[in-house]
Order: sequence, then structure tokens, then C-alpha cells
Amino acid sequence: MLQTDNFIYFFTVCGFFIGLIFSILNFNAPGDILFYSCAVTLFFYLFVHVIAINFVDFSRFGKMIFDKKEHEEISDYFIKELDIREKRLDRMLLELERNNNNYKKIKEQNGASGNVNGYKKAA
Repeated sequence: MLQTDNFIYFFTVCGFFIGLIFSILNFNAPGDILFYSCAVTLFFYLFVHVIAINFVDFSRFGKMIFDKKEHEEISDYFIKELDIREKRLDRMLLELERNNNNYKKIKEQNGASGNVNGYKKAA
């Protein structure tokens, strides 16, 4: 990530060259070129400081609103709860599978003998 100081230096240099180009294109006197180059550089310097101050304040404000540690604790709690429920559901599905297999065995045994009362006892 770009550090604040490097951001300020970069835009100050950009402001200097933009001011120099603007001055050379519009003015002929050396004093005007120097004055307007310095004025545009100063404008960029102050403007980038305002941007940097707002960015730093916004990042602090964002940290106050969004507490990462609390969010991670809540997420870990929900993950543990989901894991517990998933294991419980797996046990219920295994039990259901066992009951279906037992019912099929009883049905096959009673189907071969033709006994209808076996279904009622199994249910």
C-alpha cells in the first residue's frame, strides 16, 4: 500500500511539472514562469495534504465502526455452531439410513412369507 508520505511527494512533483508545463505554454517572462510553477506546486501540495488528512481520518473512523476482533469472534462462534449442527444432522441421516435398511430387510422377509402383520409390527 502506498504510504502517506510517498503519496504527498508524488503529487507534489506532479504538481511541479504540471505547473512548469502550464507556465511555459502560457507565459514568456522568466519571473512569470517561476511564480506560476511555484503557485501550482503549492496548490497541489496543499490539496494532497487535505486528501491525506481525510484519508487518515476516514481509516480511523472506519476502524471505530468496524471492530475486526469482535467480528472474528462472532464468525468463529457461528462456524462452531454450524459444525455442531452439521454433525447432528449427519447422525440423524445415518440413523434414518439404518431404519430404511431395517425396513427393507423386514419387508423382504415378510414379502417372501406373505405375512401382512409383519408390516404392522415393523412400523
